[in-house]
Amino acid sequence: MLVHIANYILCHHEWWGGNGYPRRIKGDDIPIISRIITIVDAYDVITHDRVYSKAITKDKAIEELKRCSGTQFDPKLVEKFIKIVSN
Repeated sequence: MLVHIANYILCHHEWWGGNGYPRRIKGDDIPIISRIITIVDAYDVITHDRVYSKAITKDKAIEELKRCSGTQFDPKLVEKFIKIVSN
């Protein structure tokens, strides 16, 4: 049933700069859905308490996304995501 989205799931740990896994693909070679999932997932993880870490504020989460923009995350999508969560 999930065959049609399997590649997107597989690629959501790839990094914009090519240092992710499992394929070490980069930039626009990463499916856009995977790039979006990566940003949304990171934001969700760092803004909610986990067993292994405390949540950080929305402002600090935005700073972290900006810091990782261009290396871990697609910079254009980070800009768009920040506009969405800032409103």
